[in-house]
Amino acid sequence: MSKLRPIKPGPISAKPLSLLLNDVFAEAYAKQGFAARELVTRWAQIAGPEIAAHAEPLKMQWPRPVEGQPQEPATLVLRVEGPMALEIQHSAHVILERVNRFFGWSAVGKLAFRQAPLSRARRPARPAPPDPKTVAKVAESLGEIEDEQLKTALARLGAAIKRN
Repeated sequence: MSKLRPIKPGPISAKPLSLLLNDVFAEAYAKQGFAARELVTRWAQIAGPEIAAHAEPLKMQWPRPVEGQPQEPATLVLRVEGPMALEIQHSAHVILERVNRFFGWSAVGKLAFRQAPLSRARRPARPAPPDPKTVAKVAESLGEIEDEQLKTALARLGAAIKRN
């Protein structure tokens, strides 16, 4: 009688989620006129952090091609936070230069602006440290803890919990 060998499972061939969703995202970006989604995903690197903090690409509008004529450059529509719209408008030539340098040709000829809140999630503001008087009061209630750093950390934690 022959012995049965246990069957070893083969290697797991998990694919990154970005590869699986590549076609889905490509179609969504194409509907907004973006030939390359990198303009959206790498916007902060392309436009610079000061511009990207207040503006983001919304879509690209390509003019209809005229037979026998070269393709006209697109209009890049940017979503801009209301108070910064004028400032971003004054930086239009810099934005155009950076975007066209990214594409490697004069793909974008002008910018259009839509004032609206940006779609990216804002990081919540870091809460202020707890009041030193409250920290001292909590530290007194802790009792005997030999490690002074631990006692201070626990007191700050307790004061922060009481505050919330």
